[in-house]
Amino acid sequence: MAKRRGTDSIADFERALTAAATAPQQRYVLRLYVTGSTARSARAIHNLRSLCEQHLQGRYDLEVIDIYQQPVLASGEQIIAAPMLIKKLPAPLRKIVGDLSDRERVLMGLDLQPLPDSEARP
Repeated sequence: MAKRRGTDSIADFERALTAAATAPQQRYVLRLYVTGSTARSARAIHNLRSLCEQHLQGRYDLEVIDIYQQPVLASGEQIIAAPMLIKKLPAPLRKIVGDLSDRERVLMGLDLQPLPDSEARP
């Protein structure tokens, strides 16, 4: 008896959903470059930690680097403004400048939220 094409695609879809649900989640490697203990730096740290605990709990590594204390690390990353968040992993590398208070923008930058339809690329 011939199989119906629709039945196969439903089974394939269900297998893909199961595989996605049971696959290990990617670990995020983040570096936040700040300039001393300014209010803007403190806001960026607070905003990023809050966002990470809400969306990446248990699967992120965050390193906060004060570019005044470790200027060599900043020059190696070509830091042009601070605070600056760099997402090292998972690829692709992303850089986000600012105090990270625009949560939607940060989530999109970290690939944790899809682009709205109006901003989607063809």
